[in-house]
Amino acid sequence: MRRYVVIIATVVAAFASFPDRSVRAAEVRLIAAVGVREIITELAPQFESTSGHRLVTTFDASGRIVQRISGGEAFDLIMINKPAIERLANTGKLNVGSAKDIASSVVAVAVRKGATRPDISTTEAFKRALLSAKSISRPSASVGGASGDHITKTVERLGISAEVNAKSVFSERPDDRSNMPGQLVANGQAELALHQLQELMAVPGLDIVGEFPGELRGVFMFTAVLVADSNSEAAAKSFVEFLRTPEAGRAIKAKGMVPAN
Repeated sequence: MRRYVVIIATVVAAFASFPDRSVRAAEVRLIAAVGVREIITELAPQFESTSGHRLVTTFDASGRIVQRISGGEAFDLIMINKPAIERLANTGKLNVGSAKDIASSVVAVAVRKGATRPDISTTEAFKRALLSAKSISRPSASVGGASGDHITKTVERLGISAEVNAKSVFSERPDDRSNMPGQLVANGQAELALHQLQELMAVPGLDIVGEFPGELRGVFMFTAVLVADSNSEAAAKSFVEFLRTPEAGRAIKAKGMVPAN
């Protein structure tokens, strides 16, 4: 009998030595810019299956995310463009020391699949392409997104704001995929799409013309940072580190972005 008691005690101790996955698992409330939607959608299931953690993700424009965090909405992790994080840095809402760059993107031009691709190889050619297009879909700068702001400044710089604005179909719902600039072109609602490359690549029925030329090129770095007083700090940190692994980097490249590390 004593022998059986010893065996049972040994088995119980062995099971107790394994980490309890249910206890370690945590829910991470993530709010992220639309610019990283494609990589989060691709990589989140892999992270969840290997870590046991669960991501509850909301996508919005960076400017709106700044407003939501400043207004006190509760999240564990945010992922937005770097200038937007800098605007939040002195609010006390962030664990600033946790900030890690994840990936960068560029603004590009797309047309409906099979349509004639305009020449955008130089600043002057790009200007002519915008003036020649019958309609242009683009993010509205009013929502505070990085690409919408850059595109607005670009047409101002070219001195053609009035002409381009008059034929622009503005995307004002960053949370709605069907309202994205690329989708509006694929659906025949506009002729030319201006948006971040990874967002355009994700839309079936488009041909990518290329990124903005030379001095008009826009590059945006997206950075992850923990929200102060997060209840899931360890799990949020592990997701950030996962996004910086070589495996995640390959997926990020495939989506049209450049891994930060």
